[in-house]
Amino acid sequence: MKKEIIAMLLAGGKGTRLLSLTKKTAKPAVFFGGKYRIIDFPLSNCTNSGIDIVGVLTQYESIQLNDYIGTGSKWGYDGNRSKTVILPPRQKEEGSSWYNGTADAIYHNLDFIEEYKPQYVLILSGDHIYKMDYAKMLDYHKKLGADCTIAVINVLLSEANRFGIMNCDEDMKITSFEEKPEKPQSTLASMGIYIFSYDKLKKYLEEDGKILRSEHDFGKHIIPKMLDNKEKMYAYLFEGYWKDVGTIESLWQANMDLLKDNDLDIFNRQGNWKIYSEDTFSLPQYIGVNASVENSLINQGTIVYGKVKDSVVFGNSIIEEGAEVLESVIFPGCTIKKGSKIYKTIVESETTIKENSVINLDGKQIILINS
Repeated sequence: MKKEIIAMLLAGGKGTRLLSLTKKTAKPAVFFGGKYRIIDFPLSNCTNSGIDIVGVLTQYESIQLNDYIGTGSKWGYDGNRSKTVILPPRQKEEGSSWYNGTADAIYHNLDFIEEYKPQYVLILSGDHIYKMDYAKMLDYHKKLGADCTIAVINVLLSEANRFGIMNCDEDMKITSFEEKPEKPQSTLASMGIYIFSYDKLKKYLEEDGKILRSEHDFGKHIIPKMLDNKEKMYAYLFEGYWKDVGTIESLWQANMDLLKDNDLDIFNRQGNWKIYSEDTFSLPQYIGVNASVENSLINQGTIVYGKVKDSVVFGNSIIEEGAEVLESVIFPGCTIKKGSKIYKTIVESETTIKENSVINLDGKQIILINS
């Protein structure tokens, strides 16, 4: 089954900076936005971009993630001419079992890619929040006759040292790449989204796979090597909302961003880019007579008797009478008991906050509460 392009979605990261949220859960499976998980966003982008085949490379604590992905039906993949395929590490030779880097993960699945004989391969990260049409990026790649196209986003100069930075000429051709530079020369940050012409990708992965000292990473090895060899590499400027939710602070901020008028429209107001997710078939939400809800996302099955303001509340939670939830994110199945006050906090799934608890009212930093 020949395809022009297939996607390979890297979803094996540990996400250690998310603390207990990823202790038993892969980062892409972490809850987000009232009813979603992080991985819903890149998979929905693939569906909406017309990409039929997605290989999902899992590794760390993958049981829950694998179960969630299933056959891909949540995102419209029917398993026949369109499908998601879970690709865990395989022991293909003596001493090889885990993926040792992003490039290594793709290298060990070249046989999967070969099944579809693609001209192009889209490589994605499974842990970013954004809406993007990959078909437009592919058109850009083809128009320029590029060997590799890297999606970039403009960041503040003061934050550029946190990213891989692309330095480009006036035609957006990449001239050099710096990994988290102390003194950045540019503000074009890599989004970890690549389109490769497959013949070039295969060549460089096979060469890198033979180097024992290599960390087998795209940013550290493959991209610099291609630049050294003067391959045609271009940056594709993305101008929408994008956030790496790799910390408690950034996960909280991305949830709060949903309550603002910005480029991340999960309500699909224009009707052309829905984010697909699991329907939990919960009961309807209920807002009590004396309850107060303001500028908040309240999902299915949640019961509110108290006050919720500027917050995101997942399904099947209970906010009891007199409780106040302010600028917080409440994961599924939580109970906030009477008289409790919670501010700028993420409450982990199935957690009960005791009566009259006062949590983080000074709000100096975002905190995580678990059971």
